[in-house]
Amino acid sequence: MQKVIIIGSPGAGKSTFARKLRDKTGLPLYYLDMLWHKPDRSTVSREIFDEQLNQIMKRDRWILDGNFQRTLEVRLRACDTVFLLDLPLEVCLSSVEGRIGQVRDDMPWVEREFDPEFRRWIMDFPQDRLPQIYDLLEQYHKNLEIVIFKSRDEAGRYLKKVR
Repeated sequence: MQKVIIIGSPGAGKSTFARKLRDKTGLPLYYLDMLWHKPDRSTVSREIFDEQLNQIMKRDRWILDGNFQRTLEVRLRACDTVFLLDLPLEVCLSSVEGRIGQVRDDMPWVEREFDPEFRRWIMDFPQDRLPQIYDLLEQYHKNLEIVIFKSRDEAGRYLKKVR
């Protein structure tokens, strides 16, 4: 496990899992949201994002936290391990709501409200995004270690075994 991607719905616990995995393994951690978003809530261009992502993926060791479905296939080709946090919708919504107003390592601003458009995106994630993720994992599964968590307890038990 040297090149890791962590994917799943917003609110599934990707960033928390990523930080704990980093602390256990010493792998450098990169948040895709921090590459994409600027502190003023605007975004960088796709070209700048892709260049930054490509520079990270050229390194020998990394953890990439985030979905960014547009770049998922290229990250699957570059990684050796995938963690998919496939948690229930209610858990994800509750988690995002609970972090409103908190400073986070994985986001360059503090969310002040649960944006209705973001809420809708999360609600649509199980139907719109998850099937595509599973299709890509099926396509690349022979070359990867794939670990799927259906609960935070499963993720926690896994982390306890990591040295």
